[in-house]
Amino acid sequence: MGFPGTWMTESESVIYRVVPKCACSTIGQILYYSDHGRFYDGDIHDAQEGLHKWGIDGSQAVIRPAVRQHRVYAFTCVRNPFDRILSSFFDKICGVQRNGKRYRGNLVPLLTQKYGVDVGGEDGNQPFDQIRSFRRFLLFARDTIRWRRPMEPDIHWSSMAGHVGTFVANGGRYDRILWTERFAEGMQAVLDAIDTPVKVDLAAVPRFNESDGHGPTRDHPPEAYFDDLSKHLVYEIYKRDFELFRYDFENPGNRMPVGEIDLDAVHAKLRD
Repeated sequence: MGFPGTWMTESESVIYRVVPKCACSTIGQILYYSDHGRFYDGDIHDAQEGLHKWGIDGSQAVIRPAVRQHRVYAFTCVRNPFDRILSSFFDKICGVQRNGKRYRGNLVPLLTQKYGVDVGGEDGNQPFDQIRSFRRFLLFARDTIRWRRPMEPDIHWSSMAGHVGTFVANGGRYDRILWTERFAEGMQAVLDAIDTPVKVDLAAVPRFNESDGHGPTRDHPPEAYFDDLSKHLVYEIYKRDFELFRYDFENPGNRMPVGEIDLDAVHAKLRD
């Protein structure tokens, strides 16, 4: 059993389970800074030094006992499911990636052909019906998650409970789950609970958003993209995310959580 998506500072001050589209670039840079007194020059996801990562062979022997023995403070971060799937659409589907290409090569042509999704032309800058295309993308996301067709679900729109749950199922335990929507409050609580080689002034940390500028500007407020059918699809896909992390299913315009996360309940349900 392993701990995919798990990062740990080299000083072993803290463990973080990455959840895509949930402030992971900023969190990774904060962890890097807390050890080295500088930010990583580039996308923190590409870093092969300065952080222990489960995907780096040499890190696994260090991360595994730290998690299993729960001798290092562990946390993760979640986000409103409505906002997260919308962000995934504009970044990964409509946007041109850092390498100048479309995400996952033939994914966008597949969506165009099989689901009628429009992405604004080759460069993503042409006008298109964003609401119509997003709702069609939702059908695709549902198909990948529920039936694993026409492809396996992508990490950027697979459920947060699935990401968070692997850590728990394999023997880990979280000390805190913070919300993207209350990031400063939650991240400060994490920093207050640990000892780091370098003190982090959270207010001075720049915003790291590696997907910023990849896609077109949204023409509408978040709630405009979700009609009754879209809300039903999102709830079908992310029911556990809404319930475990206390988000409002009824109102896509309400990004904020509606209650406190019960860590004991999260661990009990994700251990199944």
